[in-house]
Amino acid sequence: MIQTMLVIGAIDPLAIGGISILVIVMLGLVIIAIKYGSLWFEGYNCGAQIGLFELVMMGLRQVNQKSIMKAKIKAVQANLRTEKDKTPGEEIDGTFVTTQRLEAHYLAGGDVNKIIEALVASKNAGIALEFDQAAAIDLAGRDVVEAVRTSVDPKVISCPDPQRSGKEFLSAVAKDGVELKVHAQVTVRTNLEQLIGGATEETIIARVGESIISAIGSATLHSDVLQNPGMITKAVLERGLDSQTAFEIVSIDIASAIVGENIGSRLQVDQAEADTRVARAKAEQRRAEAIAVEQEQKAEVVGNQATLILAEAEVPKAMAAAFRTGNIDTKG
Repeated sequence: MIQTMLVIGAIDPLAIGGISILVIVMLGLVIIAIKYGSLWFEGYNCGAQIGLFELVMMGLRQVNQKSIMKAKIKAVQANLRTEKDKTPGEEIDGTFVTTQRLEAHYLAGGDVNKIIEALVASKNAGIALEFDQAAAIDLAGRDVVEAVRTSVDPKVISCPDPQRSGKEFLSAVAKDGVELKVHAQVTVRTNLEQLIGGATEETIIARVGESIISAIGSATLHSDVLQNPGMITKAVLERGLDSQTAFEIVSIDIASAIVGENIGSRLQVDQAEADTRVARAKAEQRRAEAIAVEQEQKAEVVGNQATLILAEAEVPKAMAAAFRTGNIDTKG
């Protein structure tokens, strides 16, 4: 017993501390291997080139390692350019999908899986799209995958859109006064270069609608538009309505055109009725003025008669005065 205590006491304290540290390190490595081993092994087999230390650091930075690993594996399997494709002396440009870029995009609040899906779709379609551009589109709140798909497969926008405006037709009047109600289909393709900061579908719908109304209003006869709707779409396309928008207009088609009211004839009838009412009012005014003049003349006649009666009443008085003064001689 005493010999055992002497042996233990003879052990160097530094050795004990080193052994403790080694045990802690080994225990930490075991924990790391248990927690990240399967994920690292999956990435290693797929050529993702994300080490255990990188996975640990991601965890410390509150990054979802599984999302980063799956995105990197998907990028490798799709033959996107990653760190392993870098040649000596080559700089990593926007075409590379690196672990650092994926992690930075995740920390910025982006969706790394959508970024990879968009890059894969753009590569398969032969569209130039770099990682930084796709990340900027995603962080701007746009659906980058849908943007790439629309760039490859154009979509159709209704003008007007009943769901947005509650209207099914645009109403315009040709020079002959006949109203036309039209519904247009606008085929657009996403312009990836202007997707960030570019105007949205609402602007396209508003511009196209305004131009269609203007074009119909410039037509001499409504029948010309019905016989040749292409004259309207051609005039609209020539105006460059997709400028500063997130889309490129591929085509504009008049889906339906309905003849509405004859606005010109209705306005003429309304004008004639208004002219009739004005003429009646003026005639009534003249009649009232004539009646007023007649009444004034009657009043003047009555006044003259009263003056005559007063004058006649003065005659006997004048004769009597003349008799008294002897100015009238009654002898024959």
